[in-house]
Amino acid sequence: MSQIVPLGKIATLLAMLGDKERSPFESMFGEVTFCQGKVGSMNMQKVISAVETAVKRNQLIKEDVYRETHALYHAILEALEGVTRGQLAIGEMMRTVGLRFAVVRGKPYDQEKEGEWIAVAFYGTIGAPVKGLEHEALGLGVNHI
Repeated sequence: MSQIVPLGKIATLLAMLGDKERSPFESMFGEVTFCQGKVGSMNMQKVISAVETAVKRNQLIKEDVYRETHALYHAILEALEGVTRGQLAIGEMMRTVGLRFAVVRGKPYDQEKEGEWIAVAFYGTIGAPVKGLEHEALGLGVNHI
């Protein structure tokens, strides 16, 4: 039976924890690569672009390999569905988000033929564009590359 490296768990922890808070968990990260960032917006495309930009700057995907960009895009959308409760809209519904995100890439299975996977996690707030009226939200997307 294969040992699973919990990419989604790692991404969720990284999205939720600040730099100082994450040090006790770093031993579980193993041989994954990751990046983190923050985004706040009423525009869904800005949220997607912030994640894509961070991933490309940190060279987690190869920009010239379509399947890698495609896998990232689907993981982002899946994670956003969690944040938006299945309604992929923010500004159009008079909602705003303030999110921390993490993207983790790795080989979660012992068998090499299972390949690489990518996980995207968001943690933060969503709500009316009035300070103090938002609530916590969490989303996770995992996709094979």
